[in-house]
Amino acid sequence: MGKKLRNGDYEDHLAPLQLELNKLMRWLRHTGKRMVVLLEGRDTAGKGGTINAITRAMNPRQVRIVALATPTERERTEWYFQRYVRHLPAAGELVLFDRSWYNRAGVEKVMGFCTPAEYREFLQRAPVFEKMLVDDGILLFKYWLAVDQKYQEERFAERASDPLKRWKLSPIDLKARALYAEYGRARDAMFRATHRRHAPWVVVDFNDQRRGRLNLIRHLLDHVPDSRVPTQQLKLAPLRGKPGKERYTGPVRPIRNRY
Repeated sequence: MGKKLRNGDYEDHLAPLQLELNKLMRWLRHTGKRMVVLLEGRDTAGKGGTINAITRAMNPRQVRIVALATPTERERTEWYFQRYVRHLPAAGELVLFDRSWYNRAGVEKVMGFCTPAEYREFLQRAPVFEKMLVDDGILLFKYWLAVDQKYQEERFAERASDPLKRWKLSPIDLKARALYAEYGRARDAMFRATHRRHAPWVVVDFNDQRRGRLNLIRHLLDHVPDSRVPTQQLKLAPLRGKPGKERYTGPVRPIRNRY
């Protein structure tokens, strides 16, 4: 990998992409289209940072982030896809899955959290499930964030030493460190079984996370329909009189200004 992209350069490249993402959200609202983006990859690849970059300038009423916890005892008895279906978008919405139904093909397979029969059944049914989503009009994007073990180890070490990032390290993450090759084989099997024309996988190099975010966003924007919609210029009428001030007449008072 070459020299990592500096933060200032990254922000310069990100700003115009965020303007385009904002236009995309207006297009979704205007047309009533629904969009789902799956972000999969190894631990520390950069899924959370990518989601933050995408949603930073978006209307929170239009975008939802789904990062599901371990299934409950009741959820384990449901149809496997059922708890994900609950979070699919309505008209005009974008849903970003920070890990998705592909947990079964990754962590559940490698860690032995599902049976071999459940794993095989998932690989057979995932393309069918996704075909149903696409046929119903959902715009579906599946991204794999790729990171070499060298950079993964650097990020593990950073998280372990930083109190503000230590929450990102779960016991499962620590066990997965020793299973880099096993996860790679599970990924390849997943690609072979679920890479379809109606729902293809896209691999993005995330050894440099900033470059990875930019490339992923650019790909996403390049592969949606023309998102231009008519826009109206907003003109604010001048205020009448002097600008008002906050005044407090009851018992409530603001906290003391300390900064």
